Formats: sequence, structure tokens, C-alpha cells
Amino acid sequence: MTHDAVSSADHTSPDVAAFLRDGRAHLGLELGSTRIKAALVDDAGAVLGTGSHAWENEFAEDNWTYSLEAAWDGIRDCYADLVRDVRERHHVELTQLASIGISAMMHGYLALDADGEQLTPFRTWRNTYTADAAALLSRTFGLNIPLRWSVSHLLHAILGGEEHVGRIDFLTTLSGYVHRRLTGRRVLGVGDASGMFPIAPEGDAYDPTLLARFAALDEAADLPWSLAEILPEVLVAGQDAGSLTAEGAALLDPTGALRPGAVAAPPEGDAGTGMVATQAVDPRTGNVSAGTSAFAMVVLEGPLSGPREEIDLVTTPSGDPVAMIHTNNCTTDLDAWLGLFSRFAELIGRPVDAEELYGALFGAGAEGESDAGGVLSYNYVSGEHQTGVPSGRPLLVREQEARFTLENFMRSQLYGAFGALAVGMEALLKDEGVQLDVMYAHGGIFRTKGVAQQVLADALATPVAVGESAGEGGAWGMALLAAYASGASGDESTVSLSEYLARQVFASQKLTTLQPEEAGMSGHATWLEGYRAGLQVERLAGEVLG
Repeated sequence: MTHDAVSSADHTSPDVAAFLRDGRAHLGLELGSTRIKAALVDDAGAVLGTGSHAWENEFAEDNWTYSLEAAWDGIRDCYADLVRDVRERHHVELTQLASIGISAMMHGYLALDADGEQLTPFRTWRNTYTADAAALLSRTFGLNIPLRWSVSHLLHAILGGEEHVGRIDFLTTLSGYVHRRLTGRRVLGVGDASGMFPIAPEGDAYDPTLLARFAALDEAADLPWSLAEILPEVLVAGQDAGSLTAEGAALLDPTGALRPGAVAAPPEGDAGTGMVATQAVDPRTGNVSAGTSAFAMVVLEGPLSGPREEIDLVTTPSGDPVAMIHTNNCTTDLDAWLGLFSRFAELIGRPVDAEELYGALFGAGAEGESDAGGVLSYNYVSGEHQTGVPSGRPLLVREQEARFTLENFMRSQLYGAFGALAVGMEALLKDEGVQLDVMYAHGGIFRTKGVAQQVLADALATPVAVGESAGEGGAWGMALLAAYASGASGDESTVSLSEYLARQVFASQKLTTLQPEEAGMSGHATWLEGYRAGLQVERLAGEVLG
């Protein structure tokens, strides 16, 4: 169980106990790539309890997926963990919530029939077999439509003549699916919806012109439904997304202790909750979320020069335009290497816990040469669209005269975690000239203070700020959206999400900001040049190592 968050009410006061007993707390639940997390907060975002459940995707029949049974098992276990934490911290049984919000991995493909039954295994954002469909949509729409977007997966199924397509009644994301089961509402927050289908310039609905273009495709001519009919309704932060039903409460808490009635926030994707958790919702701010995948979100001041393959156009939870740089790979291979070192420590009879291991090895990476001594790391567990790698194979390569030390190895691993992201960000910051005052960062890789943060600042040539929530941002961000939806800001109809976050949540947050360093920027540029050149080897590895 994890208990590190922005501000924590660990020392129970009568007021906190009464707050919980009165059912005034706000719950955020996020289904991430490797963990399902819960955060319970008060109106100002102070954490009253947390819960966690570990899970993993599986590769079955050439498809990255999670079973919905595993999702519900994990949700229930995570909620039970939260209830235990609240009981231990505050000596209160959790029976009522003021509000609830569901977040999950963006994009992917979850198709249901008229009875709400799953028509095909959940196809996650990690699958890259939709290239032909995405290319056709990009040409048709005049926009970059990523491989992982729901509409790309849908057109892929149509082009493949998959039998289930004609029986689709509802197409949604993982957060939208869970929200529907808990509330009965077929809705989606605009941030998550923007990873299903392009959003109109007004930021509150799907683009009607592009819906018409999809309907005019020859491939869509004989479909028994229109796309607008099967997509969830788009909502912006603070809008009515229903409430927790009796059936939903029983799904979440089979003990029967949890009562229905909690106000539900529009369900969001992990990109949106990352923006909220880092207060990166205003122009010239951005955030990086680093986990199994990595993405950078930059809130735009104006339009880009035109469509680019490296850049997705999505929105904040309030509907403001955002440029997104997404990579399929980030920390998985790094974690695997550190697992190897952990096993070595066990074999020599000197086991170390994870925090100590990561701290020591990240510290070694900080001492490595700024160009990593000629050591290159490709963390591609799956394909990587940012760098044109269709099928990933984790790869460690070094020049013949490379300085292969532990310090340089770890420096290369840290560079590699953000390698594809750095390639995409060059297109946004250098080619498009987008202005960025600060990049907020969160995710487990930043829990070792200062190391990955400095690496990222040097890689992006941008100041990087990390707050106290850096290790556990997503569920907390969703809890803040739930609080905002319930009226915790005082009057959500007049107070914007940005104002609520600035005045009520982040006014007292401690941030640590690191500036890019000349030596680090120069060394990373040299490393990235070698990284780009070596991509041919990575592509060949995917072709040869079946």
C-alpha cells in the first residue's frame, strides 16, 4: 500500500473523523498500466486514505489486453485496501462518499453489444497493428490520427471484416466502461473522449464535420449504426455525470457497507488526471507522466502549423487544446534491469528493498558521463510509433570503445526511458516553436529525488518541476476532479477548474524545480544523435527476433 501524496491528513482529528463519517470525502480511482490506485481526499485535496492493487497486461493472440474480470477484481481489492487504510488512520468505517471519479488508460477499444456484453477482448493503447486504418483516417480528416485512438481500432476492425462490428451498441474506453457500470451513464470526460475521436474547436463535443467524413467513407457505408450513436456523450469537468447507483456501490464494495448516491465526475483518461495532478491546465504549462508508457501534455496558446505524426491534439478536462507526445514505452525495461540487480543482491545474501535499490542505482546514473559514454538503451518492450519501430525488442548497444561502467549504463537507461519522448518533443518545441515555461512531472521514476528530473530537464531543455505527489498523481488528480464536480470549489458553475486548483489545492504545495544544465543538454544531444542512428538496429531486431 502506498501513502505518499500531496498533503496528508494522517493525524486524525475529530473534524476529519466527522468529515468521513458524514460522507463528505471524494474518491478518485485510476486503472493504470501496472497498478489500480485509489485516493480519498477532502475539499482541498488533502489525502485521507489510499489504496492500491498491482496488475499487468497480457499478450494473447497478438493483442495486448487486460481482462475485465481482472479489472473488477483489482478495483474491489483496491477499494478494500483504501477502506483498511481509512480504518487504520482514522478509526472510521467508510460507508458514504460525497463524490467519485474513475480514470484509466486512455484510448484503446472496448466494444459492447446492446446487453452490455463485451464483443471482443479489450484492445489497449499498446497495440500498433492499426497503421493502415490510422493512415486512412489521417488522410480523410486532415489530422494526425494516432494508431491507439479508438476510431483507429474501430476502422481496423471494419477493414478486417470482423464479425462483431455490426453488433456494436457502445464503444468506449476503460474509464467509460467502469463509469457506466457504476452509474448507468454512457458518458466520457472530454480529455478521454479526445483519444477516441477528434473534438470540435469549441472543446465540448465530437467534431461534427469529421463525423460526417467518417460516415462518408466507403468502408462505413453498410454499417447498421452511426458513429455518433455508439460513442459516449462528451462532458467537461464539473458537468453532471450521474451518481453511484446501488448496483454500482455493490460492484465497488461487495460487503454492502458502501451506500449509493455519490456524485460522479465525468470519467477521464490518465493524461487528463496527470494534468490536474500537476496543475498543468493553463497555456505555456505542460506535464510529463512516466510509467509503463510516457506522455507529455502541453497546453497550447494557438494552433500548430499543421498535422504532424509525432503530435496528437487532445484536450484538458475542461476542453482546452493540448499537444500530446505519447510513447508506448518508458519504465518497463528499466524496472526489469533493476529487478536483475535486486536478484543479484539476493544471491550474494545482501537483499535490498526497492527504495534503496532505486536510490543507489539512480544515483550512479547521475554520476555517469553526460553522453552515457557511448552506451545506448532501447526500452522497446512493444512497438514505438514515435520512432517508427513496428515491433519492439529491448536492446542494449554500445560502441566498440564505449566506457561501459555501471554509471554510464544507468545514465543510458534513464536517457532511454525518455528517448522516444525526447524525439517527439523536438518536433513540438523546436520545429513548431511552442513556448513552454515549465514542465511538471509525475510518476514513479521521479520518486528518487532529483535524478530523473534533471535528466528530463536536460533532455527537453526546459525547467522541470516535481511536487510532493510525483509518485502517485493519477488517482489523486481524479479525486480532485470528483471534488470539483461535487461543488467543493464553492460554486463550480462560476469557478473554473484552473481557479479551483490554484486557490484551493496548490496554493500551499511545495514544488522542486530543476533548471537544464549546459553539460547535461550537450551530452544528451550527443546521446540522442547516436540513439536516432541506432534505430535501424532496433527495427532489425524486431524483424529477426520473432
